[in-house]
Amino acid sequence: MYDVIVVGARCAGAATALLLARADRRVLLLDRAPFPSDTLSTLYIHQPGLARLDRWGLLGEVLATGAPLLTCLSLNFPDVRLTGPAPVLGAVTGGCAPRRYALDHLLVRAAIRAGAEFRPRTTVVDLQGEDGRVTGVRHGTQRGPTSLVRAHLVIGADGRNSTVARLAHAPVVRQDPCSTRAYYSFWSGIPDHGVRMYTGQGMGAGCIPTQDGLTLVSVQVSRATPAHDDRQRTYRETARQSSAELDQQLAEGQQEDRLYCCSDLPNFFRQPHGPGWALVGDAAHSKDPTPGRGITDAFIQAEMLAERLDIPLEDTQQVDTALAKYAQQLREEFTPAYESALVTARLDPTEYIQHLIDNQHDPAFTDRFFRSFAGIN
Repeated sequence: MYDVIVVGARCAGAATALLLARADRRVLLLDRAPFPSDTLSTLYIHQPGLARLDRWGLLGEVLATGAPLLTCLSLNFPDVRLTGPAPVLGAVTGGCAPRRYALDHLLVRAAIRAGAEFRPRTTVVDLQGEDGRVTGVRHGTQRGPTSLVRAHLVIGADGRNSTVARLAHAPVVRQDPCSTRAYYSFWSGIPDHGVRMYTGQGMGAGCIPTQDGLTLVSVQVSRATPAHDDRQRTYRETARQSSAELDQQLAEGQQEDRLYCCSDLPNFFRQPHGPGWALVGDAAHSKDPTPGRGITDAFIQAEMLAERLDIPLEDTQQVDTALAKYAQQLREEFTPAYESALVTARLDPTEYIQHLIDNQHDPAFTDRFFRSFAGIN
């Protein structure tokens, strides 16, 4: 019998397992993927995310991957460029973008060191219930039989297409239309000028240096624009139209990986709890990746949930009350950023460009704008 089973061992799940294991919970962490392994991601961790990694004693390991601390920020719009130092949060002086095969694996290793049990290549096929309350999961490997494991609480941290959410019939309590399609790849030979974002009419692009001397170069295209069969052409053409500077750098650089594409970019809040189960990360709440908030939000939610669960987990009434408070806190704290992401993902700078033009030479305005981008209140 476990205290908690966490399904999904990426950023949200591994962080949740780590924090609960450090609180002396008996934790089982499951993931269907082998580890280390990669996953689709913008990679970027904003300052509040790095501050949590620092608090958890893991920031040094993250920087040891070779991913640089990104202390310069450039946000570019038609006729406006805001450039300057990244905002500071405590001892954290910038953002960072480690590859996911490195970040997720070091989080899992930290959870294991804290006492969590980890089973990769393991798929959850059903939830076990008793008197209307989830009491465990049935899981198995690709070739082996399924087995049942029990716990006081099952946490789904298995992404926007969460199996736990589906099996628990977690309702979607808010949903907004998808706004963008995203394309990205990894490049060498791109100058490291920190984080650069470009927003144009119906399109955008971003440059984020990562480890191994590579830069993630992404583009976003409004879903109002018809999709082209030639995705590589769409990628390069969008980069060219977003920035002549970026287009020239790509012409002089070298694409080192295949092109990754994603059009399934939903915007929603699910009800993140029920009797014996909870959701965290993208399983609970997903938004367009244009602001690059996914990893940071996962860390914040993991900490939020773990703090709420500092109670006797065998006391179902206390657990249900704690999870209800977690759900309320999640909606209250994440709705403003969610609504801001909806605006950003429209890729329509005409909505705010005049305000940027009027204030572009005001250092205090730029600092406030950068702090908002980083999620620093």
